[in-house]
Amino acid sequence: MATPEGGAPDSYPESLRMLESFTATAGDQDITVVTIANDACRVVLTDLGARILELHAPDRDGVLADVVLGRKSYDELPGDPYYFGVTAGRYANRLREGRFTIDGTAYEVTPNEGRNHVHGGPRGFDTYVWSTALDADADSVTFSLRSPDGDEGYPGNLDARVTYTLDGTALEIRIEAETDRATIVNLVNHAYFNLAGHDSGTVLDQLLQVDGGFYTPVDAELLPTGEVLAVDGTPFDFSTETPIGTNIDAVDNAGYDHNWVLDGVGMRQVATLTDPASGRRLTLVTDQPGIQVYAGGYLEGASAKGDLETYTPFAGVTAEMQTFPDSINHSHFPQRVLRPGETYVNVVRYEFSVV
Repeated sequence: MATPEGGAPDSYPESLRMLESFTATAGDQDITVVTIANDACRVVLTDLGARILELHAPDRDGVLADVVLGRKSYDELPGDPYYFGVTAGRYANRLREGRFTIDGTAYEVTPNEGRNHVHGGPRGFDTYVWSTALDADADSVTFSLRSPDGDEGYPGNLDARVTYTLDGTALEIRIEAETDRATIVNLVNHAYFNLAGHDSGTVLDQLLQVDGGFYTPVDAELLPTGEVLAVDGTPFDFSTETPIGTNIDAVDNAGYDHNWVLDGVGMRQVATLTDPASGRRLTLVTDQPGIQVYAGGYLEGASAKGDLETYTPFAGVTAEMQTFPDSINHSHFPQRVLRPGETYVNVVRYEFSVV
């Protein structure tokens, strides 16, 4: 059924709703694969890394395509260096030299990108098999994980939950966590989008718009310098819809892999991604202060799911809703120190429509 221009139908036939799961193996691990579907969209998830495997959305003619990148087989999921679709943590993005201080106590976490720490380290949350709970009434699945005190060097036992809910043509991801000891938390979804279809080529002609007048420059190690600069007159100005490839050659380190400072607070629309050819539009809604846009400049040779053999550079783009990278080491950045009695919350909605 074709989706009306600009949005979703008012209702979806009950006969086309689906919430089902099956077991599979990934390397030497048993995993659960979950499908949530309705008449408009379909998402396939797994408890290994609480990750998105597939996300099918309609074009202007109502034709579904899988718009997220992924690996060729389940066996390639453990230790995936591209983090396709995973929940990254405990602290997503980068920490300089894996060091930080909380309340006067210095901590060191395991480096896994040269001297630095990225996406939670070599044993990040993407490598764990999470517990799975299905809720057919809500068209949702919740993955849960306990990360023990000292995990990769982080203080405190951390109880994390990721709930995926399919609501018409929108996928909502709600991430929550509690701790019994002060720690830092930055949990994000790391899906790569290509709205023409994951196997369609590059995203360089797709249109990006970001409600963020500032960005945080990075050094050669892709870590923030501490500066917060205006996007005006720079290749980082996506205040209006602009093809991703327009100025990408002017950006060092194989293109965009940067944090934008998002306008506003609370749940609000912060960005859009549009594929003019198919008409698919992704509207991003979140409560987070930053968005990491990585244009996939280092995807060369990554094995691809389906009939495609490998991905090329710029085959997909991430939109990671986050606290700023390395924020704990920059006092003027938003801080995300979680303390006992508090709940960490990160919510993002991927809202699909057509233009």
